[in-house]
Amino acid sequence: MKSKEFVVAGATLTLVTYVLALSLAGQVFSAVQPSRTLSNAGTVEAIGVGVYRDSGCTSILFSIDWGVLEPGASKNFTCYVRNEGSGGSTLSMYTSNWSPLNASDYMILSWDYGGQSIGVGEVVRVTFTLSVDASIEGITSFSFDITIVGSG
Repeated sequence: MKSKEFVVAGATLTLVTYVLALSLAGQVFSAVQPSRTLSNAGTVEAIGVGVYRDSGCTSILFSIDWGVLEPGASKNFTCYVRNEGSGGSTLSMYTSNWSPLNASDYMILSWDYGGQSIGVGEVVRVTFTLSVDASIEGITSFSFDITIVGSG
């Protein structure tokens, strides 16, 4: 009887030691290996224009969910901008409210808008590209606002 108890106690001790070792190894690995994914959802503000998810301009775009990004990667997002002013318009775009503040040191938002004038009611397709520097460290989530301005 004592032999069985000794075997069970030994097996239990081995199992507990194994679980603790795995837990410790996981903590050490996560401390050594920096997070390699970034997530974001940013807001979109429009001034003088409408920004939409679809070419028919039926679904207003309020935010862009960039999903998960890896360092060194780029991700595209396409939307449609309609001139809702009373005259021809040219677009400009800027970002603001980066969180954390240093996220803008590692990320660049660009777009493929060519600077052409957009007539009243005209819709242009615009693709944003968010690029993440391969050397980014210490940022696992971020947010920023995109403002699109139509001026004439």
